[in-house]
Amino acid sequence: MRHRQAIALAAVALVGLTGCDGPDPNNLETYYDDPVPTSSTAPPAPAPKTSEVPMSPAKATPAAPDLGGLAQRALLSDADVAEEGVQPASGEASGCLTGPASAGSRTATWHYPSGSVLSHRVVAYPDRTAAGVVADADCAGRTVSVPAQAGVERQRAWCEGKTCTVLLAKGSLVSVLTVSASTETRAVDAAKRLLPAMTAKLAAQP
Repeated sequence: MRHRQAIALAAVALVGLTGCDGPDPNNLETYYDDPVPTSSTAPPAPAPKTSEVPMSPAKATPAAPDLGGLAQRALLSDADVAEEGVQPASGEASGCLTGPASAGSRTATWHYPSGSVLSHRVVAYPDRTAAGVVADADCAGRTVSVPAQAGVERQRAWCEGKTCTVLLAKGSLVSVLTVSASTETRAVDAAKRLLPAMTAKLAAQP
């Protein structure tokens, strides 16, 4: 009887020792296998860049020149002719290279106490050079000599009877000074006196 009991106890002990080799249900490190990583979602590939063609800046249209303003700045003022003792008057310029007023022309007229007339006109030519206009001018009368003026590109002078006209050119501007006096000599002398002021106004323009 004791022999059988001993054999039974030995068998139980053997079973207990054999069970120790299995995984411990209370030990998470031995009981569970490491989880198999699932396939990670890769970030989306960036969309291919489309070639961007830079837009060319719009070409600015050059502003039209202010012909009237240019002519006005070259025109003699009352202060410029004050020493002549003249008074402002109405009327268009007379003499050589005159014509109807236009957007590119300005005219001023004065009267002497004696009744003589002084007029100044400046004309802006958008499509011709002023020097070319003066060179091509064909004025009636005879050519007269007046002092050469620095700062101008072309000058000419004529007298027809008692009216004398001087033309000065620079850039696109033609400056026309006309004096109608009691004699040709007086007209030429008045033109010579006013030439420096006339030239200074013209030479100051672009």
